[in-house]
Amino acid sequence: MRILANDGISPSGKAKLEEHGFEVVTDTIPQENLAAGINDGGFVGILVRSATQVRKEHIDACPNLKLIGRGGVGMDNIDVQYGRDKGLHVINTPAASSQSVAELAIASLFSMARLTYDADRKMPATGVTDFKALKKAYSKGTELRGKTLGIIGFGGIGQTLAKYAIGIGMHVKYITKGDKPTTDLEIEIAVQKIKVTVERTSMEDLLSTSDYISLHVPKQADGSAVIGEAQLAKMKPGVGLVNTSRGGSIDENALMAALNSGHVKAAALDVFVGEPAPRADILSHPKIISTPHVGGSTVEAQDRIGVELAEQIISLLK
Repeated sequence: MRILANDGISPSGKAKLEEHGFEVVTDTIPQENLAAGINDGGFVGILVRSATQVRKEHIDACPNLKLIGRGGVGMDNIDVQYGRDKGLHVINTPAASSQSVAELAIASLFSMARLTYDADRKMPATGVTDFKALKKAYSKGTELRGKTLGIIGFGGIGQTLAKYAIGIGMHVKYITKGDKPTTDLEIEIAVQKIKVTVERTSMEDLLSTSDYISLHVPKQADGSAVIGEAQLAKMKPGVGLVNTSRGGSIDENALMAALNSGHVKAAALDVFVGEPAPRADILSHPKIISTPHVGGSTVEAQDRIGVELAEQIISLLK
């Protein structure tokens, strides 16, 4: 059975599949030729990340396709329910990248608190001539300890980020789906495991009381942003925002206006509307920390993703 890893797969994942008799092809088929490529190649499964989309037309045009796999969490680039209604296995790896995404988010919080993202831009340009002025400007950073982090979306990534934040002394609030009022987290510190209970709150409370807010949810069902002009207006002045979930979860126009007014002090974006061609003014904004959708792209996460996909495929198709 042939599997097309159109956006790649880790060597360990590829090897595991091959050990169980699968042929894994890692050549990329362009989006416009995807259906024909799947049929011509005789593929029974396709694996994607965020670059390739698998829509209704591809599913309808590929009768021999049995499985669609997403390496990572979000599946908005796949028509999931349609595929499942057609009898396909549609899978993802929600836990494999949680650690990596959470570490990028916590790194962004430190960078915003200590202004290192801006210092890194200014020091090469004017550090020789304006060292004292820069030293004065960047001595206005703050500590994260004692600050409140609001987490929107409390799945694997949100919970992992909460553990980091609690570990450095931040207060954590969260909102999520369902009605469970609290979440018990097990935090590993050295050789000890400590259980901490975190309380769920309302969106209104989270917006108005958080010093930093991190998003771990896609856009809303109707395609609108989770954080728009109305939500930004309810936030504390000087709030910092992090989005490592999906482009469009934050309204980019509203964010730019809030940054320009100073209501939002800084934002860290790993995801953008229009990927892989984000807006130039977003990327060049002096108060935005930009990374090219690499939250889950560490060596360790990619290895876990590949192995987890392979194990699911073996279980479902063999």
